[in-house]
Amino acid sequence: MKFIILFFTLNFVFSSCQQKQQNPVSKNKTPENKIIGTWKMIYAEIKEKDSLQIKDMGKSDFVKIINATHFAFFNQDLENPAGFYGGGGTYKLQNNNYTETLNYTSIETIRGHNFPFTIEIKGDTLIQFGLEEIKEANIKRYIVEKYIRVLD
Repeated sequence: MKFIILFFTLNFVFSSCQQKQQNPVSKNKTPENKIIGTWKMIYAEIKEKDSLQIKDMGKSDFVKIINATHFAFFNQDLENPAGFYGGGGTYKLQNNNYTETLNYTSIETIRGHNFPFTIEIKGDTLIQFGLEEIKEANIKRYIVEKYIRVLD
């Protein structure tokens, strides 16, 4: 009987001492895919034909959340509670080539469209730029967006 109790006690002790498997994306560890995280837009410019528009980030909050396979974005106009829009979908990332497929949006003419961008990550800053072109929506503009990491 003592042998059985000793066996179970040692078994419990040894199994308790095994190294715990760590979560691949922990709070203190940068994820393998550095684009994964929550990002807040701090700068945006739109070049369309011969005009340049720079978004006043003091009047809105724009957040983009990216996981291993999907992205979502939310924009709240701070001066107009009804001025909210959002969207999301899937993305593909190969080196610096980042392509969003907008699957979820209230604007039918851009739903399902692919948006190819180039990205750069410098420290806690994500820079995304590229040509947004949707003939059905009469959109052709070059954008530059800069985000800071809010969470991993």
